[in-house]
Amino acid sequence: MNALKQNKEQIHQRHNRVQHHSGSKRSLNKPMLLQAMRDAFKKLNPMVMIKNPVMFIVEVGTFITLLLCIDPNLFTASDAGRGYNVAVFFILLFTLLFANFAEALAEGRGKAQADTLRKTKSDTIAYLMQKDGTVKQVASTELKKGDLVRVEAGQLIPTDGEIIEGLASIDESAITGESAPVIKEAGGDFSSVTGGTRVTSDYIIMRVQTDPGESFLDRMISLVEGAQRQKTPNEIALTTLLAVLTLIFLIVILTMVPMANYLGIRLDLATLIALLVCLIPTTIGGLLSAIGIAGMDRVTQFNVLAMSGKAVEAAGDIDTLILDKTGTITYGNRMASEFIPVQGVTVPEMTLAALQASVRDETPEGRSVVELASKQGQSWEESNYTNADRIEFTAETRMSGLNLSDGTKIRKGAVDAIKRYVTSEGGRVPGDLDEIATRIAKAGGTPLAVAIHNRIYGVIYLKDTVKPGLKEKFAEMRAMGIKTIMCTGDNPLTAATIALEAGVDDFIAEAKPEDKIAAIKKEQQEGKLVAMTGDGTNDAPALAQADVGLAMNSGTMAAKEAANMIDLDSDPTKLLSVVSIGKQLLITRGALTTFSISNDIAKYFAIIPAMFILAMPQLQALNIMNLSSPQSAILSALIFNAIIIPLLIPIAMKGVKYRPMSAERLLSRNVFIYGVGGVIVPFIGIKLIDLVLSGLM
Repeated sequence: MNALKQNKEQIHQRHNRVQHHSGSKRSLNKPMLLQAMRDAFKKLNPMVMIKNPVMFIVEVGTFITLLLCIDPNLFTASDAGRGYNVAVFFILLFTLLFANFAEALAEGRGKAQADTLRKTKSDTIAYLMQKDGTVKQVASTELKKGDLVRVEAGQLIPTDGEIIEGLASIDESAITGESAPVIKEAGGDFSSVTGGTRVTSDYIIMRVQTDPGESFLDRMISLVEGAQRQKTPNEIALTTLLAVLTLIFLIVILTMVPMANYLGIRLDLATLIALLVCLIPTTIGGLLSAIGIAGMDRVTQFNVLAMSGKAVEAAGDIDTLILDKTGTITYGNRMASEFIPVQGVTVPEMTLAALQASVRDETPEGRSVVELASKQGQSWEESNYTNADRIEFTAETRMSGLNLSDGTKIRKGAVDAIKRYVTSEGGRVPGDLDEIATRIAKAGGTPLAVAIHNRIYGVIYLKDTVKPGLKEKFAEMRAMGIKTIMCTGDNPLTAATIALEAGVDDFIAEAKPEDKIAAIKKEQQEGKLVAMTGDGTNDAPALAQADVGLAMNSGTMAAKEAANMIDLDSDPTKLLSVVSIGKQLLITRGALTTFSISNDIAKYFAIIPAMFILAMPQLQALNIMNLSSPQSAILSALIFNAIIIPLLIPIAMKGVKYRPMSAERLLSRNVFIYGVGGVIVPFIGIKLIDLVLSGLM
């Protein structure tokens, strides 16, 4: 057990150094493509299509054109032949299939990951602890919230829970993809365990936190499949805009009929449908859902589970990042490294006092004090402390301790808290106490003062370690315009030292949970979007308040429940990748919307002259592409409108590359590339298709 504790920091370091992106290696394989093709046909169901107003209009037009293939004069007299109607029908059908294929392909990548996760969710045997102390074997599906389960080395953890007893090495590779085991233990921020992971050494007793079907793995499978994906506010707004544009063009097309009749021009119904489909924003309408799904999929490739697309989008607009220190910026395993007595107290006396203050303390820090005291030769009788009243640590008192049965009061906690306690008990504060505490704090450690009755014996020196590479990551965030603030319960000197070493912009010392919430609200009141990362139960309220709450998978269940993102690698700098993906998602959607709307300009010059050129030869001047015939022009525009969707699928799936720059420069760049490009490319594409069609016709 001691060896396991000694290796704890090494294991945590190895765990955080290795960045295993479980989804990054997933590629589009043949089975995935075939499944997407099958799903493209299934999605032709009108009940599915109606969720996308733009493509639903296309489907209605496709059905009407199918009827015209059977009888060209079904609705009105028509000059168009059956062959022309058949051509329009198949082009419209492929437009629908290409749009559905894009969405199915994006969903398929999530389903592939979900299938992998399902393999880890098997009906495992759980060892349920009975009230009489015996253990009963039951299926994991029978476990209920609140049950106590014992899991030993080699056994799978049956469901989500919190460790209440024990310390063990746990293999989480089934969830995180990380091969190095992590240490989980009772009483700290590393106490939550996930169903499907495996205990590799020692044992734990865990309390079940979820009912059947509600585990973290169940929710994760549902989310990555995309089955429960809700549209984001940005996506809803854009869908509404596209629906309004579609309605406007529908009204325009309907008003063209009486105008054409007045001029003595007969317009074929298939041609009107072709014009409508080309004018409405079918490109972005077909790719919109795929962009959102692919954005969430890219987040999972970085081993981050996003509870909603809204969180991913919000990450793209983050202004301020608030980080919890312990377990986020630092490894969180503060260990006692030295007992420093005040003047007039010997080292053995201080060691014994520290030991007495910690014998009933089940936190990692408390156990490290007991272990260090044991190494220094101190021993104790367990029976002397069995009936002692344990004083729990709270954010308000900031100290803990014991009240022994003989009336002895032992306290351990923050230096200023112990000073106030001793003074209230009629004692005095040693003259060198502040100097010792300051020296420890300046070294980046945490000083814990120890007192018995009204006498202070000395200071316990706790050490913590900043995770490597954070300073460079925070510098990148600063370049992106994101302010970083560290929140910690440590004293200001310790906080300042850690903040300087980590490279954050600001810090809040001696922070209680309500202080973190206040800091988030202050930033939000200034109109800023705030992200919060944390892993402890005390971080849960702040994670819930933040616009983006990123919980560490190594943290408590309360933190993971409150957050809207969970980092399976427990790396606080992962938010940098999430921010980039969020910005990329917004940029991709904007870029393809710009491209889609710009496309219409070329289609105007193709279809409008083709429809009216026989009755109004003057419109030949608008035929700047010199298309060979009216039917060829309409079919060329319609074919281009269909094939541009699959050609843009790689961009929708991969996303437009994000480059850190000002919003103005970014807008100008995208308008130039996708706006101007959206005008030029269709002219070239439609002309090339016309050349092919004129040769065939």
